[in-house]
Amino acid sequence: MTDQPYDEPTPQESLDPENWEEFRAQARRMLDAAIDRMQASRQGRVWTELPGDIKDALKAPLPHEGWGTEDVMERMETLMPYGAGNTNPRFFGWVHGSGTPSNLLADIAASAMNANVGGRDHGAIYVEKQVIRWCRELFEFPETASGIVVSGTSMATIIAMKVARDVRLGFVSRKEGVCGHGLVGYTSTETHSCVARAFDLIGLGTNALRRIPANDRFEIDMDALRAAIAKDREAGLTPFVVIGTAGTVNVGAIDPLEELADLAAEESLWFHIDGAFGSLGVLSERVKDRLTGVKRADSLAFDFHKWLHVNYDAGFALIRDETLHRAAFTDRPDYLKAKERGLAGGNPWPVEYGPELSRGFRALKVWAQFAEFGTERLGRMITRNCYQASYLGEQVEKTPGLELMAPVALNICCFRYAEPGLGDAVLDAMNDEIVIQLQEQGIAAPSTTRLKGRLAIRVNITNHRTARKDLDILL
Repeated sequence: MTDQPYDEPTPQESLDPENWEEFRAQARRMLDAAIDRMQASRQGRVWTELPGDIKDALKAPLPHEGWGTEDVMERMETLMPYGAGNTNPRFFGWVHGSGTPSNLLADIAASAMNANVGGRDHGAIYVEKQVIRWCRELFEFPETASGIVVSGTSMATIIAMKVARDVRLGFVSRKEGVCGHGLVGYTSTETHSCVARAFDLIGLGTNALRRIPANDRFEIDMDALRAAIAKDREAGLTPFVVIGTAGTVNVGAIDPLEELADLAAEESLWFHIDGAFGSLGVLSERVKDRLTGVKRADSLAFDFHKWLHVNYDAGFALIRDETLHRAAFTDRPDYLKAKERGLAGGNPWPVEYGPELSRGFRALKVWAQFAEFGTERLGRMITRNCYQASYLGEQVEKTPGLELMAPVALNICCFRYAEPGLGDAVLDAMNDEIVIQLQEQGIAAPSTTRLKGRLAIRVNITNHRTARKDLDILL
């Protein structure tokens, strides 16, 4: 302890390393361990359950005296082999991106800068502004569009739905709330649950979201949508938004986005697209022609950490009209007032486009991914995954005892083991057990879902490391 608490701390009391050269060696060791881990992504088990002794160690009480750098480093190295497995090419569950080794370096640089990207005038702000410009260009949005890097599509959807809500209510909802609003929105039964969660969190309630049936291709039924809108108008309610999906969570279906854009214009509705992974198909020669409607959206929510392979987490909210976007969130009290010069410059600040005032430097790894690989190379990875899903679907149809459960629309193949003569309840249990055993044995990591009431093995291919041999191993 120093003689005076306001003096510079002694090396023993400082939170900086006591010996920088020793710390440098420890950091190199950790970097080597991380690179070794990523280099070996194809080797070993896809997923391994965390051992009991490590689980027990992670129940330790809060340290009053620190364990020291070496101890903490060893514990982190011990934990590293027990991730979710999504860096492995046979991780097929849910829609998890696989990351890239060079993004690890971007994370290191971002941590070293330790920038709060809520605002002010510094390098991280300008990197995010360039990412916003690139996203406008990527999705052919106008120069008047705005955007913000967020944790993922869930947060991006909340932002977009709040803008849509406030636009319809004239922004008085920011002060008066939404009691008795009468607003209703529309989306498919196949849309991700984050949309309903957004309706909940912005005060509309999930009952205000109409779930429109899907057709045999798992796309929104346009006739049913029109009928639902007409019925709500007759009941005195106020339709305000229609949500299309570019890559549904279950099967990767793409809603008829051009038709939805036309309908939204006819009905004076906000047109939002949930494009968590599928919207990045605009980079793919195989997919982009089915996504021409994306550029007509009023808002788009998507993830960089899925099909762009940015390390977790990074998503984006893209809003067509910057003025409306800013009006839904801006709040600059005296301690956040804009300045023309000095550190408080750099206007406008990201805090004016979303709910978070404290924000990490997520944009750097996104910027690095685009800058290092370019859109063409990233697009070829997407195209490859789509061809792989089609190949898997073909193999399923050729394999006795397997049943393809849905058309392969993008990068997801849903199928099941279907022994003749067994009822759906028995088959559901058998297929659920197959998936669990594949996971527990470390062979592969698909997931499950339900299609038309029946359990399906769901194989999502969102991994730049996946090869045909991985699909053959799965089957």
